[in-house]
Amino acid sequence: AMRLQSPQFQALFTPGLRSVAELFEKKSYELRIAGGAVRDLLSGMAPQDIDFATTATPAEMKEMFTSAGVRLINNKGEKHGTITARLHEQNFEITTLRIDVVTDGRHAEVEFTTDWEKDAERRDLTVNSMFLGLDGMLYDFFNGYEDLKNKKIRFVGKASERIQEDYLRILRYFRFYGRISEKPDDHEPNTLQAIKENAKGLAGISGERIWVELKKILLGNHVNHLVRLMYELDIAQYIGLPLDGNLEEFERVTKNIQNLCPKPVTVLTSLFRRKDDVTNLDLRLKISKEEKNLGLFLVKHRQELTKAAGPEPLRPYQDFIMDSRDANTNSRISELLKYQGEDHLLKEMQQWTVPSFPVSGHDLRKMGVSSGKEIGTALQQLRDEWKKSGYHMDKEELLSCLKKV
Repeated sequence: AMRLQSPQFQALFTPGLRSVAELFEKKSYELRIAGGAVRDLLSGMAPQDIDFATTATPAEMKEMFTSAGVRLINNKGEKHGTITARLHEQNFEITTLRIDVVTDGRHAEVEFTTDWEKDAERRDLTVNSMFLGLDGMLYDFFNGYEDLKNKKIRFVGKASERIQEDYLRILRYFRFYGRISEKPDDHEPNTLQAIKENAKGLAGISGERIWVELKKILLGNHVNHLVRLMYELDIAQYIGLPLDGNLEEFERVTKNIQNLCPKPVTVLTSLFRRKDDVTNLDLRLKISKEEKNLGLFLVKHRQELTKAAGPEPLRPYQDFIMDSRDANTNSRISELLKYQGEDHLLKEMQQWTVPSFPVSGHDLRKMGVSSGKEIGTALQQLRDEWKKSGYHMDKEELLSCLKKV
C-alpha cells in the first residue's frame, strides 16, 4: 500500500482541517480526500480546491456540525449529499459516498452508501477515482495511480457506460488527455469507439457546460490533435463547431500561439472560415459578448491587418487602435498578433502606450477659429498630420501646420 507524506500533502493540515478531522474521528465516520485533489497531490502539485468524501450521511453531518457549533453554508448541494462547513475562515465541502440509481446522460439520482469502491466506480476517469486518507494512505480501486504514472487516460470500467451516465464526460476525457498525456494519439481504440458511438449525446448537454470544458481543452496540450479527433469522431457538429472547420489553419495557428497565452476564442477562431461560424458557436454555447466580438474581429481582420514592411512594422496596428473609439481594441489587437504568431511585435505592442492627441478645440478657439464646424474640420486635418508623423508632432508643430493652412 502506498502512503503519501509530501510537503504539498502536509500543507493541507490547516487548523480548520485538523478541527474537521477531529469531529469525524470522534463520531467514527470515515473522511478522505477525493477526486482531483488526490490526482494533483500524487503529481506533486498543490491542489486548487479539495473535495472530501465520507461515510456519514448529510443528516449525520448536519447533526454533528450543529451540535459542535460549526457554521454551515447552504449551497444547495444537500440533495446530492454535499454539506459545506466553515471553520477557521475556510470552507470544507464534504460529500456522502453515493451510487447513481438512475441517470439520463445529464443528471443522476443518487442513493447514499458506505462502500468506497462503489463510489469510485461511478466516477469518470481512473485518475479521478482515487481517495486519500488523512494519514496519507491511498485507496485506489481502478489502478488510477498506475495510469497517472504512465500518463494514461482511461474511463473507470466500461467507457460507454461511463459516457452514457453523463455525455459531457467525452469532453472531460479530452481535457484530461491534454493535461496529462505525454504524446498525442495514445488512446485505447475501444475508448475512441465508445466516444464515436455516443457523440450524439452531446447534443443534449447545455452550451454553458460544454464551453467550460472546451475552453480548457483549447488551452491545454495536444490541442491540434484533439480537435482533429473531434471531427473524426463526429463530435464537432454537436458542440457548435462548423462542419467544414479549417483544420490546416487551426494547425498553423496552434503552432504560432504556443507560448503566448491566447484567449480560448483566439485559438478556436482559426477553425472558422466566415462570420456565421462565430454566430453559430454563440447560439450553441452562449459565449460571452466579449468573446463573440473578439471572434468576429479576428475573422474580419486576420487577413488584411498585417505588419508593415519597413522600419515601422507595428504602424498598421497602431493606426487601427488610434482610429478606433472602442476601449477593447487594444486587447483585440494583442490577440490578433498572437493569432498571427508575431511574438516580437506583441512585446512591442504591450510596451506601447496610446498617445493622446495634443490639440483641443480650446487651442483652436484661442487662435481665432470660432465656428464649431470649422473647428471639427481643422481638428480632423491636424489628426491626419499627427498620424502621418507617427504621432510624434507636438502641439506647437501641429498648430504651426494650421497657420500654413
